[in-house]
Amino acid sequence: MNNTFILLVDDEEPFVATMSKRLDKRGLKVISANSGQEALEQLAKNMTVDVIILDVKMPGMDGIETLQEIKKYHPLKEVIMLTGHATVESAIEGMKQGAFDYLMKPCDIDALLSKVDEAVKKKQAHEQKIDQARIDKIVKTRGY
Repeated sequence: MNNTFILLVDDEEPFVATMSKRLDKRGLKVISANSGQEALEQLAKNMTVDVIILDVKMPGMDGIETLQEIKKYHPLKEVIMLTGHATVESAIEGMKQGAFDYLMKPCDIDALLSKVDEAVKKKQAHEQKIDQARIDKIVKTRGY
């Protein structure tokens, strides 16, 4: 998972600081944001982000709204929703809106790393399909 870029989004700054250190120690590159708006700004500046770890419950733009905006502008980015206030409804809504998965806070770091790894593999598979489709189109239009 080295070279994996994570965007960690949560309004609880101590949580972000602690989780960033834990992920960094495991070889992930972490960018953080403390609001949905800041997350969108970070994504616009950092196209190398592979996976977004996103808190559901935030003031202002909540996690579901942030997820919708992420998927609108960055459809291949995978999003793992995190919450300390989990409800079945928000889990279902997040999955309907395109979240990769959903974990409860506090979450086990190994479970989170496993989800991040799965999300990265899914993103890479999507990118490979798109690349292959582009190659196939070029080959077809040139008559090879």
